[in-house]
Amino acid sequence: MNNSHMSALRMKHAELEAKLEREENRPLPDTGLIHALKKQKLHLKDMLTQESLPA
Repeated sequence: MNNSHMSALRMKHAELEAKLEREENRPLPDTGLIHALKKQKLHLKDMLTQESLPA
Protein backbone atom coordinates (compact mmCIF):
# COMPACT_ATOMS: atom_id res chain seq x y z
CA MET A 1 0.00 0.00 0.00
CA ASN A 2 1.36 3.43 -0.83
CA ASN A 3 2.26 6.03 1.76
CA SER A 4 -0.50 8.45 0.80
CA HIS A 5 -3.13 5.80 1.41
CA MET A 6 -1.56 4.91 4.77
CA SER A 7 -1.49 8.60 5.69
CA ALA A 8 -5.16 8.94 4.76
CA LEU A 9 -6.03 5.96 6.96
CA ARG A 10 -4.07 7.48 9.86
CA MET A 11 -5.86 10.81 9.41
CA LYS A 12 -9.25 9.10 9.36
CA HIS A 13 -8.29 7.18 12.51
CA ALA A 14 -7.33 10.44 14.24
CA GLU A 15 -10.61 12.07 13.14
CA LEU A 16 -12.58 9.17 14.58
CA GLU A 17 -10.61 9.44 17.82
CA ALA A 18 -11.50 13.14 18.08
CA LYS A 19 -15.20 12.46 17.37
CA LEU A 20 -15.19 9.68 19.94
CA GLU A 21 -13.60 11.89 22.58
CA ARG A 22 -16.11 14.70 21.94
CA GLU A 23 -19.04 12.30 22.17
CA GLU A 24 -17.79 10.64 25.35
CA ASN A 25 -17.27 14.00 27.06
CA ARG A 26 -20.58 15.64 26.21
CA PRO A 27 -23.62 15.49 28.50
CA LEU A 28 -25.74 12.41 27.80
CA PRO A 29 -23.45 10.77 25.22
CA ASP A 30 -25.02 8.60 22.54
CA THR A 31 -23.82 5.09 23.39
CA GLY A 32 -24.86 3.78 19.96
CA LEU A 33 -22.71 6.40 18.25
CA ILE A 34 -19.81 5.66 20.60
CA HIS A 35 -20.05 1.97 19.75
CA ALA A 36 -20.14 2.69 16.00
CA LEU A 37 -17.15 5.06 16.20
CA LYS A 38 -15.13 2.52 18.18
CA LYS A 39 -15.95 -0.17 15.64
CA GLN A 40 -14.87 2.06 12.73
CA LYS A 41 -11.69 3.04 14.55
CA LEU A 42 -10.82 -0.59 15.27
CA HIS A 43 -11.41 -1.52 11.62
CA LEU A 44 -9.02 1.24 10.48
CA LYS A 45 -6.43 0.17 13.04
CA ASP A 46 -6.67 -3.41 11.77
CA MET A 47 -6.21 -2.20 8.19
CA LEU A 48 -3.16 -0.13 9.17
CA THR A 49 -1.64 -3.03 11.08
CA GLN A 50 -2.25 -5.50 8.26
CA GLU A 51 -0.76 -3.19 5.64
CA SER A 52 2.33 -2.40 7.70
CA LEU A 53 3.30 -6.07 8.00
CA PRO A 54 6.04 -7.24 5.63
CA ALA A 55 4.78 -9.27 2.70
